Amino acid sequence: MMFQRQFLLQSFLLLSLTTATAKRLNTIPRLSPIGPRVWRDQPDKTTLGEFDGEDFETFFHNQTLDHFNYRPESYDKFPQRYLINSKYWGGANVSAPILVYLGAEEPIDEDLAAVGFLVDNAVQFNSLLVFIEHRYYGKSIPFGSREEALKDASKLGYFNSAQAIADYAAIIIHIKETLRAQYSPVIVIGGSYGGMLASWFRLKYPHIALGALASSAPILYFDDITPQDGYYSIVTKDFREASETCYQTIKTSWSEIDELASKPDGLSMLSKKFKTCTPLADASELKDHLDTMYASAAQYNRPPTYPVNEVCKGIDGGGFGDDILSRIFGGLVAYKGNLSCYVNAHTDPSETTVGWRWQTCSEMAIPIGVGNNSMFPPDPFDLEDYIENCKSLYGVPTRPHWITTYYGGHSIKLILQRFASNIIFSNGLRDPYSSGGVLENISDTVVAVKTVNGSHCLDILFAKETDPEWLVTQRKIEIKIIKEWINKYYVDLTMF
Repeated sequence: MMFQRQFLLQSFLLLSLTTATAKRLNTIPRLSPIGPRVWRDQPDKTTLGEFDGEDFETFFHNQTLDHFNYRPESYDKFPQRYLINSKYWGGANVSAPILVYLGAEEPIDEDLAAVGFLVDNAVQFNSLLVFIEHRYYGKSIPFGSREEALKDASKLGYFNSAQAIADYAAIIIHIKETLRAQYSPVIVIGGSYGGMLASWFRLKYPHIALGALASSAPILYFDDITPQDGYYSIVTKDFREASETCYQTIKTSWSEIDELASKPDGLSMLSKKFKTCTPLADASELKDHLDTMYASAAQYNRPPTYPVNEVCKGIDGGGFGDDILSRIFGGLVAYKGNLSCYVNAHTDPSETTVGWRWQTCSEMAIPIGVGNNSMFPPDPFDLEDYIENCKSLYGVPTRPHWITTYYGGHSIKLILQRFASNIIFSNGLRDPYSSGGVLENISDTVVAVKTVNGSHCLDILFAKETDPEWLVTQRKIEIKIIKEWINKYYVDLTMF
C-alpha cells in the first residue's frame, strides 16, 4: 500500500496529478524545488516564472561513467550538460566567487526557469553562475540513449548520488582550470534532493566547495532517525490550521468513498461525481489521487495563492453540493481548475518519474508512512514489502541504510559539530519534508534557517515583489551568512 502511495506522489509532484494504477507502486514523494503545474486555467498561478536564458551559455563535459572503479568500462564517457552565466562575474584576477547549482531529478532547463537565487544575487556577489545537470536526466545521458541507459540494473547501477556529486566535482574543477580561477571560492546550492546533494558535497569535497546552501533537504528522513509519519503529520497539520471543517471533511471522506464504492454501480457513481477521465476500476484510484493532491498542496503551499487554502475554500464552499463527496470534488476543482475531466487521465511516464523510481528503489529509500493521528487512513511503511517491490521491478534489492552509511545522519549534531562547517540548512515548517530536515543549529557555521510559514524550497525560487516579509528576511539571512564565509576566505587567502 505504502509502496504505491509514494509512486503516485512522485508522479503527481512531477507535473500534475496522474492516474492511479490498479496495483499500487509505493514510491517516495518527489524531491523537487519546482512543484506541480496544476493551475491550468490560471497561468499566473504556475510555479515557474518568466526566464530569459540568453545570458547562459551551454557546455558539455566529457564525463567519466564510473568515478570509483578501474575496470575498462569505468572509463567510458558521456556528455554532461552544464550552463555558465558570466555576465556579472568579477573575474579570476580578483578571485570572484562561483555560485554552482547542483541539478537533481529533472532536466536542468526546469531549474533554470524556477530557481532564481543565483541570478537574483549575482550582482551583489559579482559571481559566476553555473548550473549542472544530474546524470541520467535531460541531455546528460550515458550509453548513447535514454532507452539504453534505463534498460536494466547493469546500466542503472551508475545512477546514484555518489556518482552525481563526483560528476559535479569534476565539472567544477574543469571550469576553474579553464577560467584560471583557482582561488575563486565556490558555493554550491541545491533544493530538496539537490539540497541533500549540496550538503553532502560540502562534507565530501570541502576542498572544492567553500560552503553549501541546502534548501528543504530532508537528510534525516532515513532509517529511523525521523518518525515515518512525519511527512503526513505535517500535511494534516497544514490543512487543519487552514480550516477545521476542511480537515474533518477530508478525514471523513475516505470511508464515504469506500461505502459508495461497495454499492452496486458504486464505482460508476463515483466516476460520475468526480468526472473521472475513464471509469474507475477501483476506489483506490480516486483515493490515491486525492491523497497525492493534498500532499502536493501542502508541500508547495506557496504565496500568494497558498494551495492548501484554495483546496479548503473549495471544500468548505459547498459549490457542488453539501454532502461530503461533493465538497471533496469542490476541493479538487479549486486546486486543478476547470477541466473536462479529473482523475486517472492518461499520461506517459516522464524521464523524472522513471529516474526517481530507480533512485528511491536503489538508495533513496525514505520511509514515509501514515500513522493513526492524521486525516489519512493509517498506512505504515513496510520496509520488507518495499524492498520486494523494488526487487521485482529491477532484479536488485534496495539498500535502505546506504545513505546513512555513506553520508551519515545518526547523531548528526554530535558528529558534524566536530568537523563540518559552512552549511546552511533552510526549511519552511509548512513543508512536509521539513520533518526530516535539520531544524536546529549544529554549530556556529552549520546552521538552520527556518520559517514558520515557509514551504518547499521557497527561498531559492525567483524573488517576487509579492513575497512576504518573512521570506525576504530569510533570504537576507542566507546571503549574509554566505558573504561572511566568502569574506573570511579572502582574509585567509591573504595569509598564504
